[in-house]
Amino acid sequence: MNSLFRKEYEIPANDFSVAGEASSSVRKLLNQLGVDPPIVKRTSIAMYEAEINAVIHGNGGKALVQFFEDKVTILISDEGPGIEDIELAMQEGYSTAPDRIREMGFGAGMGLSNIKKNADEFVLESEPGKGTRVHITMYLL
Repeated sequence: MNSLFRKEYEIPANDFSVAGEASSSVRKLLNQLGVDPPIVKRTSIAMYEAEINAVIHGNGGKALVQFFEDKVTILISDEGPGIEDIELAMQEGYSTAPDRIREMGFGAGMGLSNIKKNADEFVLESEPGKGTRVHITMYLL
């Protein structure tokens, strides 16, 4: 099935002045498309968490969002250091964020678990030294 349309976003590293702009843009598009508000909210939360992780941990990255009639797929990829232990990283409260990030209110260790909780489908691929890819699927119907 071909996507109806797609959007690509650059996610800058360590720039909190624009962090969240991609997920905000997608939220607006979903609202314009008339998607059910609870689905819009869950999509926004899942994408925002993945986006912030790319800002903090991934040296920035890219978001590719594809809109289909029945779903939205989101791929956020970075070329950061990767995740050493995915099972540990998935635990609520586990964080490798430095103190300066935590002092700004980020890095509480809830990002990956929030993505998993809000996404209809969630796949995390990461390899130390090769970056991370977060695949999120949200069903619209």
